[in-house]
Amino acid sequence: MSGGGEGGDDEAVTSEGPPQPLEWKFSQVFGERTAGEEVQEVDIISAIEFDKSGDHLATGDRGGRVVLFERTDTKDLGYRRDLERMDYPISRHPEFRYKTEFQSHEPEFDYLKSLEIEEKINKIRWCQTANSSLFLLSTNDKTIKFWKVQEKKVKKICDMNVDPSKAGVNGSIASSSMSTTPKPHIANGGLPERSYMYSSSDIKIPPGGIPSLHLPVVASHETSLAARCRRIYAHAHDYHINSISTNSDGETFISADDLRINLWNLEISNQSFNIVDVKPANMEDLTVVVTYNNLKSYFVVLIDKLWCSISRIIARPSKVITSAEFHPNHCNTLAYSSSKGSIRLIDLRQSALCDTHSKLFEEHETPGSRSFFTEIIASISDIKFGKDGRHILSRDYMTLKLWDINMDSGPVATFQVHEYLRPRLCDLYENDSIFDKFECCLSGDGQRVATGSYSNLFRVFGCTSGSSEATTLEASKNPMRRQVQNPARPSRSLSSLTRVVRRGSESPGVDANGNAFDFTTKLLHLAWHPTENSLACAAANSLYMYYA
Repeated sequence: MSGGGEGGDDEAVTSEGPPQPLEWKFSQVFGERTAGEEVQEVDIISAIEFDKSGDHLATGDRGGRVVLFERTDTKDLGYRRDLERMDYPISRHPEFRYKTEFQSHEPEFDYLKSLEIEEKINKIRWCQTANSSLFLLSTNDKTIKFWKVQEKKVKKICDMNVDPSKAGVNGSIASSSMSTTPKPHIANGGLPERSYMYSSSDIKIPPGGIPSLHLPVVASHETSLAARCRRIYAHAHDYHINSISTNSDGETFISADDLRINLWNLEISNQSFNIVDVKPANMEDLTVVVTYNNLKSYFVVLIDKLWCSISRIIARPSKVITSAEFHPNHCNTLAYSSSKGSIRLIDLRQSALCDTHSKLFEEHETPGSRSFFTEIIASISDIKFGKDGRHILSRDYMTLKLWDINMDSGPVATFQVHEYLRPRLCDLYENDSIFDKFECCLSGDGQRVATGSYSNLFRVFGCTSGSSEATTLEASKNPMRRQVQNPARPSRSLSSLTRVVRRGSESPGVDANGNAFDFTTKLLHLAWHPTENSLACAAANSLYMYYA
């Protein structure tokens, strides 16, 4: 890794070749399970996201809750950046603590469509901060919410004119200076005429007043975090929302479902603009598309064998939007991926409805390699822009691919993640594991990429030229326990441009220690710290954090 410094230092580092593989170490764990403890479905983490500064981390779970964590190690070092500039050794690794949590979504029922809407958080995205308040977007399958989290001072009234020894039941003063003699009454609850004018003997005030009597004081002794839903963006998607992404302009964001991408303004919740629509002209094709990508969600009554026979008849079902992301720097550019394994780059300046793309990124099939599972495993589950906006990282079921937006002839690098599972695709199809959607992430410096796998494993690859880094780690307190490192295996150059294929463990069903892979434990969600080599991984209900 090259740190900040003068230009000559950067050239010296570049001339030395690719950076050395990182040595990952365990940092923290939140929600660790004990041996034999059963995990509740609502506690499983379904989304994870760092903010742009890296000082806050948000997670969402299937129970509709959002949990916030804040970094603590930087608060003790007020001049941390100055110390780093002076090459002062800082040995402390990133540390986070629990900040607050709130219920973002509740289970709902769509009576018009007779459809249950889960409270599960699909995505979380941070927005720009203002006045020490945190803003973020969270979404389930149908509804997006805009949250504001801020510290509020708890105000308490103190210095009351109450003597604890003489206080009444409700805190009223029971003083001898107040007459407690019952007032005379007449029949039918009336009062004598004199009751309207009390004599001086009713209330006795000593000469000079009461020195102990003073006004109560309102004081703020402590603060508490409060989460408030500022806006709700609903009724804009007919299908399940799979992506939300905030724009670099700080004013707009997009939301994507299977067939449409909508553009929103953060300040307007009752109106959105449809900018991408891939709905097929034939509604029968639409049914095929939905069933193909959401087999268990939409048509539960279909039997696997029946659908298998139907799928063999259909040669090329229409594409479905699987992920969408705004460019990190250009507010007019965004990318979205499809179930066909392609990525489209669109420019919002071209037209109001972006029916055409400015660039198309896809890898063509090798002749004769097509099978029944080809299109299923080619479906892209996640895409991420690099911090500089030059590269796009995509994850399909088998591989990670790195794309250069200036080169649409093919990926600049391909990393094999699940190649060892190719002989078992039939079994994975039977148990629906082949439809698992793994996320991916890039390091802040763009030198490494990471993604999850089965058996709570995650893989880190070096993506710089000549790098052979391909590390497999386990989401546990000992991440190197099941480490596998293999040298790079460059593929034959398809053109004058350099393309790299790097592989992780390829043992069919077993890891380096001979342990069988567990397809019920999967690491789907992870995030890379934006400025440091720190990873946050979600394994079921546990949040593991590592640093290098």
